Amino acid sequence: MAPAVVITGLGAVTALGGDVRALAAGLAQGRCGIGRLTLFAHTGRSGVAAEVREEANAVVGRLPPATARRLSRPDRFALLAAAEACRTAGLGPDLGRDVGVYVGTTTGGMLVTEEAYRRRRAAEDHRFRLSRLLGTPLATAAAVVSQALGLYGPRETFSTACSSSALAVAMAADAVRRGVVPLALAVGTDGLCRLTYAGFDALQALDTEPCRPFDRDRRGLSLGEGAAALVLEADAHARVRSARPRAAVLGWAVTGDAHHVTAPHPDGAGALAALAGALAEARVPPEAVDYINAHGTGTRQNDAVEIGVLRRVFGRRLARLPVSSTKSQLGHCLGAAGAVEAVATVLALDEGLLPPTVNLRHLDPAWDDLDLVPEAGRRAPLAVAVSSSYGFGGHNVSLVLGRMAR
Repeated sequence: MAPAVVITGLGAVTALGGDVRALAAGLAQGRCGIGRLTLFAHTGRSGVAAEVREEANAVVGRLPPATARRLSRPDRFALLAAAEACRTAGLGPDLGRDVGVYVGTTTGGMLVTEEAYRRRRAAEDHRFRLSRLLGTPLATAAAVVSQALGLYGPRETFSTACSSSALAVAMAADAVRRGVVPLALAVGTDGLCRLTYAGFDALQALDTEPCRPFDRDRRGLSLGEGAAALVLEADAHARVRSARPRAAVLGWAVTGDAHHVTAPHPDGAGALAALAGALAEARVPPEAVDYINAHGTGTRQNDAVEIGVLRRVFGRRLARLPVSSTKSQLGHCLGAAGAVEAVATVLALDEGLLPPTVNLRHLDPAWDDLDLVPEAGRRAPLAVAVSSSYGFGGHNVSLVLGRMAR
């Protein structure tokens, strides 16, 4: 029998704060981290985003100065989240050679490249420094995390749009289950940049106000940034270390729509296959699920397709099943979204807290029978939860997580 995979460490840096404690408090209080975009100038229709105000200076101090100077914001976010996850999992330096690093991201250090180009065009910098481009490759975050924390196991980077770090979690769990590594660190990280922001705005996919998933008046998503990290290991390995599991990874599934570059399949075929496949692999019947952390972007099409998928899987029981979108508080963190939402789901299970869908003031009449946890979170005993992530190009990942007995 394959070993059970458990989560023993969590780390996060989001618009709600620089660690998991701040994330948990913000989710419980129903705070919204979406506000005015200040990172760079933008003259389009939208001007809001969920920006991170924290920096990973303490972790960066462990790196050679020349390396630290080249780090992008997503690299720093990843370091902060990864260091917290390893610390809370009780990992010491002697375990580094056995830890695999699996990272999901989409923008890399694109903002650094943009800024270098802007300065060159504005004649502010007459010498174009190649070092300013070294943080651009997507694989950089995994490299600096491994270097800073002394993790020498296998290292993989995934870029499947908005499902990137959910895939990283799934592949990390798969590596542990198959015995490739006894421990794995799954990280999602992404940062705001001009190209991504302008692109979504040009598509009219950004709301001019903080996003409102499932609302009658929803007009699009709000972009966010940040990072999250999870330490995964075999349950027996965790027990030997006397590490406390926060949750178990019960199952996962990955599918592709093969339908359109940006639009979801109109019937949600790939999303349906991912959700049904994850439940089947976890051997969890739909009636055993207690909470769903939805992809919940706030766009008219994505929300409608996702609710349609949930109705097909859960049937009439969906009316009694809490569903919420933490993107209403954290924005859409793109490649980091899957890991951030996995951490939020672990917190929901471990602390018995349903995160709310904030800004949901006028429920879409088509869903007035559903519990979408509007405005304020609430306490509830939870045993099994699902977190799904869907990305451009039809990349679908569903994770099934379970609470650990104390």
